[in-house]
Amino acid sequence: MEKKNNYTLPIAILISGIMISITLLFNSRNPSKIINPEIEKDERLQNKISIINEAVTPSSGVILPVSWNDLGAKLASVGVIDTDRFKAIYDQRGVFTSEYNNLLFGKNHGKLKITNENAGYLLNLFWALGLANKNPILDSDEMMDKTYGGAGNFASTGGWTIAKGPAMDHYSRHTFFVLTEEQQSLVEKISKGIYRPCCNNSTHFPDCNHGMAMLGLLELMASQGIGEEDMWKTALAVNSYWFPDSYMTIATYMDNNKGIKWKDVDSKEILGSDYSSKSGYTRIASQITLPDSIQGGGGCSV
Repeated sequence: MEKKNNYTLPIAILISGIMISITLLFNSRNPSKIINPEIEKDERLQNKISIINEAVTPSSGVILPVSWNDLGAKLASVGVIDTDRFKAIYDQRGVFTSEYNNLLFGKNHGKLKITNENAGYLLNLFWALGLANKNPILDSDEMMDKTYGGAGNFASTGGWTIAKGPAMDHYSRHTFFVLTEEQQSLVEKISKGIYRPCCNNSTHFPDCNHGMAMLGLLELMASQGIGEEDMWKTALAVNSYWFPDSYMTIATYMDNNKGIKWKDVDSKEILGSDYSSKSGYTRIASQITLPDSIQGGGGCSV
């Protein structure tokens, strides 16, 4: 019996070794079975980011409840846009598409659509509209506050360098549509509640291109009879395309920390200073971790 027991341990070791070899051989032929927890975690994060990103800025774009009509041609006709210089900017980038040409020169009776590709172009068109259309918000309040040295010293005015003549020659000087008292009140109300992640000012103080562009969009929506709820929703959709990384971060925060999907968020709440102002966004961003490739912010140039 003692002699037989002497072989028990070596045999057990041999069998164990064979099983390990078989397992390693099987896994080497099936690499998908070897799971690195860190890689799996990263893949799950990337997948979640892709889903949230598609919800925030759909690749198919978002239909806006307004028609642009021939506003591009009208802006050009009075010199708010110098079409040669404006078109040259996009020609140099090789992106002056037939869509861009039609928005600048043609008649567009269908509803506008904002996409990842044309968001910057629409930003500039709305910027020109907000800058030039006659409106009490530009004629008084923050933009005319002498504390800031005059309306011509802001990025939204001094930064508009593709007009015929100085930008201030067109500031609140042209009438592309006239708002009723009720429509103007709606623009006043909503503009005070929409912020942007590049600064701490609301659209009612449109001192940068994003603010001035949003003011132009609000006026356009009001002039075409769009209701308040749709104006809030549209403003959030457009802001999201103008600041995709910022709103991707906010959407991730809402999903992770609040358990609220992007489709269910309150547009008015998200556009408020607690989320969409620079300080509000910074606070939100500090509470979640995202890849370094996702960063907020945005510039104020054409």
